[in-house]
Amino acid sequence: MARIKKKKAQGRLSQMWQVFQMTRRHDANIVWFMLLSVVGPTAVGVIVGILLFQGNVFTLVMAILIGLLIGILLGLIVLGRRAERAAYSQIEGQPGAVGAVIKSALRRGWMSTEQPVSINPKTQDAIYRAVGRGGVVLIAEGPVTRTQRLADDERRKISKVVPNVPITVISVGPDADSVKLHRLGWRMARIKAVLTKSEVSVVNNRLQSLGANIPIPKGIDPFKARPSRGR
Repeated sequence: MARIKKKKAQGRLSQMWQVFQMTRRHDANIVWFMLLSVVGPTAVGVIVGILLFQGNVFTLVMAILIGLLIGILLGLIVLGRRAERAAYSQIEGQPGAVGAVIKSALRRGWMSTEQPVSINPKTQDAIYRAVGRGGVVLIAEGPVTRTQRLADDERRKISKVVPNVPITVISVGPDADSVKLHRLGWRMARIKAVLTKSEVSVVNNRLQSLGANIPIPKGIDPFKARPSRGR
């Protein structure tokens, strides 16, 4: 059992080191951010210990250790956030990047899929849909000039099915006022709640009937397709 626990601990340390190395390749400031996160609380612990517990060595040591542990915890949180941002920067601008974020970064309470509900086969611009307590959110992936029509079409269809539910359109793309990929989850979390949990389920079930507007490539008819027969 001791060997198994030791191997697991080594595996976690190895994973953390790999995450750190990956993050450092895309974020040169990660070392300084982590150092500040660790040194800051540790220094506060030292100062508080000296000022308040100067005559008690044990309490002084404990204050320093608490500051150090808080610093290590903050350092790990900083690493996680910067690593997530570095990972998103590698896929930002690629088709399907929003789907990857929806799958992994949205908080509980949102109902969505990593597949778009509408897509332009020529440009690969896409519209993703999520339903939560903030209503219906359409996430446009691509330049606004190209995704505006797709978003408007989806908005009209949704309004016919759930006319009293607010619809928010968020653009993720190269435009100056677009939301950055790594901030998509944060942006959706800021949407004011207007629905109850039960209403979210009802709205999501109704929207499932709309299906997805993903055109089939020309020349392919799924109803006439036949499996090839080998000789």
